[in-house]
Amino acid sequence: MADNGSILVTGGAGYIGAILVPYLLKLGYRVTVLDNFMFKQNSLAAVCSDPGFNVVKGDARDSRVLKELLKSHDLVIPLAALVGAPLCAADPIGAKSINLDGQLNLLKLLSPNQWLLIPITNSGYGIGEKEKFCTEESPLNPISLYGKHKVAVEGAALDRDNSISFRLATVFGMSARMRIDLLVNDFVYRAVNDSSVILFESHFKRNYIHIRDVSRAFEHAIKNFNSMKGEPYNVGLSDANLSKRELCEVISKHIPNFTVIEAPIGEDPDKRDYIVSNRKIENTGFLPQFSLDMGIEELIKGYTMIKNTKFGNV
Repeated sequence: MADNGSILVTGGAGYIGAILVPYLLKLGYRVTVLDNFMFKQNSLAAVCSDPGFNVVKGDARDSRVLKELLKSHDLVIPLAALVGAPLCAADPIGAKSINLDGQLNLLKLLSPNQWLLIPITNSGYGIGEKEKFCTEESPLNPISLYGKHKVAVEGAALDRDNSISFRLATVFGMSARMRIDLLVNDFVYRAVNDSSVILFESHFKRNYIHIRDVSRAFEHAIKNFNSMKGEPYNVGLSDANLSKRELCEVISKHIPNFTVIEAPIGEDPDKRDYIVSNRKIENTGFLPQFSLDMGIEELIKGYTMIKNTKFGNV
C-alpha cells in the first residue's frame, strides 16, 4: 500500500478509533470512517479540518454502503462492534448481528487484494493454564459470547490471503470516546473518585496495553504487512501480566489513599484468567512505548475532567 493509501475504519468514532484515526491521518494516510454514532459522540471533531479525512454516517452491516466504500480503499480496519461481554450479554441478538454476521459479511465483500487488519481480543484464551503463557499457538477457549464471536471471525479472516489479526490485551488510557468499563480505566476511576474498590476473585490475571500502542501496532503492521500477513499476533505489555490485586498495587503507588478490599464471599462474573506472551509481535520489531504507570498518570489527569455517567459501554 502506498504511503498515502486509503484506509476504511468501521466504527472509527469509538474508543480505539478516536485515537487511531487521528494517528493514521498524521502519518499521511487518507482515512474514511463509517460509524452509526450510537453514543452520540463527537470524538473525531478535531480532525474534520484534515483534507484526508472523510466520514460516513451509516451501518457497518449495510452491504450497499460497504460495497460503495470498498471500491476506493486499500485497507480495512473493522472496529465496529458491540464491545465487551456485559454489553453482548445484554443484547445477544444485536451482538451476533454486528460482531459476527456483520464482520463475516464484510469479509465476503472484500476483494482478494484488499488488506485487512482486524482487532480481536485476548478473551479468546478464556481461562488459561496456571502460570503458563498463552501464545498464538495456544488453544482458544472463549467463555463469553463476545469472545466466541471474535474467535469465529478471526478464523474466517485468516482464511484469506491478505489479513492480519491482533489479539489485543485489555486496553487502557484516555480517549475522546472514553470507556470507563475497561479494567484499568475502571479501577483508576474508582481510586480517584471513591478512594476504594472491592475485588472479587482478585487472583484472576490478565494482560494490558495502552490505547496509543494499539495505534502504533496498526502502523507497524501496515509497514510490515507482507512479512506479517496471514498470522495472529498477541499485542500487550510483556511486563503487565497482572492479577487484579497486583494492578491495584500499581495504582496505589500513584494514589496512596486507595483502599483495596478483597470480598470474603461472592464471585466475579468475568472468569477470564490468563497470562499472555507477546514475543511473536516483539520478534517482528514492535515494542510498546507506553507503560502501565504512564497510563495511570494519564487517567488521573483525565478523571479530573469527566464523571462517569455516559462514558461506559454498559
